[in-house]
Amino acid sequence: MAQKNIELRVTELLKEKIEELGYELYDVEYIKEGKEYHLCIYIDKPDGIDISDCEKVNDVINLILDEEEYLQEQYFLEVSSSGLEKKLRKKEHYQKQIGKEIEITLYSKIDDKKNIRGILINCEEDSILLKVDNEEIKINFDKIASGKSIFNW
Repeated sequence: MAQKNIELRVTELLKEKIEELGYELYDVEYIKEGKEYHLCIYIDKPDGIDISDCEKVNDVINLILDEEEYLQEQYFLEVSSSGLEKKLRKKEHYQKQIGKEIEITLYSKIDDKKNIRGILINCEEDSILLKVDNEEIKINFDKIASGKSIFNW
């Protein structure tokens, strides 16, 4: 099963249960590192996540994942906070950052820049609008290699 399909299926399987526990399922990543597979579940809540939150979610979802048995490879389950500087992988992630500072990395340069940092003004179906140095730049999602929110200390 392809990585994206696994991530979508795990999201569908766990989202409601994680929400019942009082958390947001922020993201799911299924990653191969060397010979090992990692299923990473990122959770969030308004007042932050601590280790006991991760343990609580881990205990519940571990049982659900074991019952489903559709991950054929042996994998390591990791439950963690979405972090202060969150990965932006989905349109919904970008929508939550409107009005805030983000940083994106592009597949190829725009105006001689591959990394762009600015205030996210808008998020549309296929693009975002960033304000960078008093200039607005529209960037299609298919040009974005990665994105993250910025936490200003």
